[in-house]
Amino acid sequence: MSKEVKHKSVLLQEIIQYLKPERGQVFIDATIGFGGHAEALLEKISPSGKMLGIDQDSEALDWLGANLMPKHPNLLLKKANFSEIELVAGESGVQNANGILADIGVSSVQLDKTERGFSFKGNGPLDMRMDKTRDLTAEKVVNTYSETDLTDIFSKYGEERLSKTISREIVAKRAKKPFKTTLELASLIEGIYGKYGLKSAKIHPATRVFQALRIEVNDELGSLQKFLPQALDLLAPQGRLAVISFHSLEDRIVKDFFQKEAKGCICPSEYPVCKCEHEKRLKIITKKPVLANEREITNNPRARSAKLRVIEKLGN
Repeated sequence: MSKEVKHKSVLLQEIIQYLKPERGQVFIDATIGFGGHAEALLEKISPSGKMLGIDQDSEALDWLGANLMPKHPNLLLKKANFSEIELVAGESGVQNANGILADIGVSSVQLDKTERGFSFKGNGPLDMRMDKTRDLTAEKVVNTYSETDLTDIFSKYGEERLSKTISREIVAKRAKKPFKTTLELASLIEGIYGKYGLKSAKIHPATRVFQALRIEVNDELGSLQKFLPQALDLLAPQGRLAVISFHSLEDRIVKDFFQKEAKGCICPSEYPVCKCEHEKRLKIITKKPVLANEREITNNPRARSAKLRVIEKLGN
């Protein structure tokens, strides 16, 4: 891979503002990708600070090893899904982190690589795996899932209004010839939208289905639900956790978890006495999600859907 990458990290200045990195601190970038956020944080915590960078994409880690680690030997890289943060941190001797970041999304570099199959801008294989050692691919989902399951995925994860029609057409067409490439699937969806006179939609008709397939293939929502409590446990008192999400379902998971852990008792209101013994563990720093400003959106349209939420762990 070339030394230069085109990935632009979203909400970079806001991450620095809210995580408040200082020299000598310990940070974890749980989805380090191509290191845009990490490099900015490392510049603040170096030379005496330490960062653990986790990612499931071997290509990204190889690039970081060649391009970022030589400048920052205090960076430790580990290949894993961010849902395994507690195990990886333990094996790496990292605890009481002052800051943890998770940017939940596909990098521009991944999207631009046709062979990864995330995008329909080029004709690539129906892959969509962030970790290429996983068994489940988008091709397997499209060609083996039932019509009902496909409808559920497209509706829930993609909020696709024509989910039933698209699923029915996929099942009918794959019976004659399995889907192999991104353009085969995108063309089918485009044709369906054309029949309904919806071809002039603001986004490409296949966008929502491709998003839904990516979420399913990588178990993105399940991974996020596993990650959040582990990240909170790993924080030092007054340490901060920042999560950037790009999908309403992801943002809802983050918001609900933060709100729950910001409360004491979470028993139903009809209980006369608390039985849950739940303790308030954090304070919410961002009452509403932080969004990209117009200047950033102009420079990086991907930032339009980004939402940042930040909390601080309680304790002395």
